[in-house]
Amino acid sequence: MVAQAFKGTLTMAQVANALAAGVRAAGGDPVVLGGSDGGDGLLDALGSRLLRRTSHPAEDPLRRPISAEIGWLDPETAVVESRLACGLSLLAVDERAPGVTTTRGVGRLIGAAAAAGARRVYVGLGGSATMDGGVGMARAWGWIPQDAAGRELAEGGGALEDLAVLVPGTRPGVELVGLCDVRNPLTGDGGARVYAAQKGASPRETDRLARGLERLAAVAGGQGTLADTPGAGAAGGLGFGLLLFGGGTLRPGAEWVLRTVGLADALARTALVVVGEGTFDHTSLEGKLTGEVIRRAAEVRVPTLLLAPRAAAVPDGVLVESGGGTWSAADLERRAGEAIDRALRLMAS
Repeated sequence: MVAQAFKGTLTMAQVANALAAGVRAAGGDPVVLGGSDGGDGLLDALGSRLLRRTSHPAEDPLRRPISAEIGWLDPETAVVESRLACGLSLLAVDERAPGVTTTRGVGRLIGAAAAAGARRVYVGLGGSATMDGGVGMARAWGWIPQDAAGRELAEGGGALEDLAVLVPGTRPGVELVGLCDVRNPLTGDGGARVYAAQKGASPRETDRLARGLERLAAVAGGQGTLADTPGAGAAGGLGFGLLLFGGGTLRPGAEWVLRTVGLADALARTALVVVGEGTFDHTSLEGKLTGEVIRRAAEVRVPTLLLAPRAAAVPDGVLVESGGGTWSAADLERRAGEAIDRALRLMAS
């Protein structure tokens, strides 16, 4: 089974414990893999694959000082979960303001990883409270965004529509790989603006933020084609920032995490895959973790059971346990046990 957080309700650990208990209640022997598509729970999903975790000074989306963890796969390969420095989870609901929130703390964490000996840094993109195109991250590396009068812009995506010049800073001296949970480009109707409302933006603010990201792409000049890269719009354009300011690359986070935690080997010795998600819909099939698990299980003809309070657009052949609104950990455990029991009896017949 593959466990991931139910955003806003259950942590990955709670989901893992509930699913494992459900499997055991149905007479099964659970093999638990942590899962993430680059957003919530990336470091927890990697779990025992990490050599160690280290804590470093950073700042939250409103520039308040915090301490955030970096994971290490080996002495030269670090993993930064960007939401730990720029995530919605760091803000109260009434603090959500993507016009002023910044990714500067992510830049500080990447710099800390480089200073600690990293040569490659994987950056999980997802769950952000920001829409600054990664400009805040670049500020931590000495870049200065200016308006036409040469004044430094205020922090956040709301100021980017006045961007005229990007005074170059430095790059952190590491290979950067962004792990994306979405495939959106930076600009356009299907760009980063799609997620502005969940970060707290009104329709008018969303238009302003979108204009700012368009301006950022325009000022990038010959690098502007980077804006069309799938995933450039991830984390409010932080994907684009990794490309532009860090010289990095982007890849689907779910694919990378599932390979790292050993899904292929687990599928070879399992009879039923169990996966859960708070809301499953057509976007789940566009590179997100649950859709990737379902796709890979289907390729090797292993049946899949999906547990999701809200489920739509579920692929044919996938067993589903759904309905009932928001689930507690106890609800998930009970439903998992009952659904797994039904699935095993169906497979036996």
